Amino acid sequence: MYSRSIVSTKGHGAARMDARTERIATPLAVDLDGTLIATDLLWESVFLLLRRNPLYLFLLPVWLLSGKAHLKCEIAERVEIDPAGLPYRPEILRRLAEDKAAGRHIALATAQPRKFAEVVAAHLGFFDKVISTDRGCNMTSGSKRRALVEAYGDGGFDYAGNEKADIAVFEAARAAIVVAPDTAAARWHARHGGELVAAPRPTLRTMAKMLRAHQWLKNTLIAVPLVLSHEYFNPAAVVACALAFISFSSAASAIYILNDLFDLSLDRAHPTKRNRPFASGVLSIPFGFAAIGALLAFSFAVALWLPPLFMLVLCGYLAATTAYSLSFKRMLLIDVFALSGLYTIRILAGGVATNAEWSFWLLAFSIFFFLSLALVKRYVELRGTDVPPGERMAGRGYRPEDLETISQAGMAAAFSAALVMAMFIDSEAATGQYSRPWLMWPLAPLILYLTMRLWILARRDTMHDDPVVFIIRDWRSQLVGGFGILLLLAAGM
Repeated sequence: MYSRSIVSTKGHGAARMDARTERIATPLAVDLDGTLIATDLLWESVFLLLRRNPLYLFLLPVWLLSGKAHLKCEIAERVEIDPAGLPYRPEILRRLAEDKAAGRHIALATAQPRKFAEVVAAHLGFFDKVISTDRGCNMTSGSKRRALVEAYGDGGFDYAGNEKADIAVFEAARAAIVVAPDTAAARWHARHGGELVAAPRPTLRTMAKMLRAHQWLKNTLIAVPLVLSHEYFNPAAVVACALAFISFSSAASAIYILNDLFDLSLDRAHPTKRNRPFASGVLSIPFGFAAIGALLAFSFAVALWLPPLFMLVLCGYLAATTAYSLSFKRMLLIDVFALSGLYTIRILAGGVATNAEWSFWLLAFSIFFFLSLALVKRYVELRGTDVPPGERMAGRGYRPEDLETISQAGMAAAFSAALVMAMFIDSEAATGQYSRPWLMWPLAPLILYLTMRLWILARRDTMHDDPVVFIIRDWRSQLVGGFGILLLLAAGM
């Protein structure tokens, strides 16, 4: 029994050795999109093109009329991809490194145009052959199968793919490696077998990161007119305020997703933003489009329960924040004025939704106050980069030498906000609205404390959050804000 056991073990060892030898001797073809990388370069290149010039949107359908291969090649001629920043699947990279070291012939077989395929192949250094799309042939499904069979023979190669279009290639391969499959590829694998390389499933935390749920805290600004008009005991106004918050939060999340799709390459170069769901490839770009549509539909459905003017403000917000995402945020100073305006629009929306009065004083204060916060945000971003002097920060219009100017302008805006508050307290508007306006005088120094503390922390490199989110989360800021609300309530009694 012992001797038979030894023979059996040797036999299994020889069988394993023969299987490994056969595998290494068989060429391996690897798909790019969704297999080697956890994203789709066609979608990414479209966003790169539109970020360069949004007017290309009108050329895309014209190019598509000449075929998908022509569309891909036209886009590739106009954009550059950074292969080092792409979200490669680590399991596939390890396999390719091991097989290459063992002497296996490896091909990159992709529907992407040759320009992109060769850039990726050169960066990784694993591939002996590149099979890709040209203007005459979109290298997918049947076309890819024919090219691989012509190169290696029917059943003369292994193939790693991930989607429905790869099924035709799986059926011509000696062995199929199904990577993070879509529904059709998963069904094929269940019926025919083969190796499965699963991808981690998105979690609730992933979805929350996609929605930027923590950024919904900014939309609490919608309640400011309700509080200032002392309508917080009015049930109808409170419900309207809650609906406005839900509508704005859904719309804001849709724009955050759109912003992430346009900023994929920039996010991947950032130490923390590279972990965002779309930049890391955990969520697909088509899923992002579906989420944008669903969120906007929900936002408008909720807005139908509010006054018609709220819908107009919501549309204005969407237009402004989309323009910010596509263009304004890369413009020197225009970006911070746009951010300040977006914060102020939230206050406008709250006033419209609850039919609460808002005044010139409130808008003037919010413009200066949020301009200071927007400048803090840019200051922190710029200070956290390693951009050399004379060069602009990626995706922004600022250089390292602008730090002092940004700081001075931000603190000046903070003092201006405090000055507006002081002038309001001494105005006829305050006298008519509050029975004891003199109780509000501490608000001016409280505002200065709040904003100057932000600037001090920013200059110390101890604040890394969005300043509005920081204020809402920071207990000292909460204490100052709570005391300020008490002063407003006492002044109005």
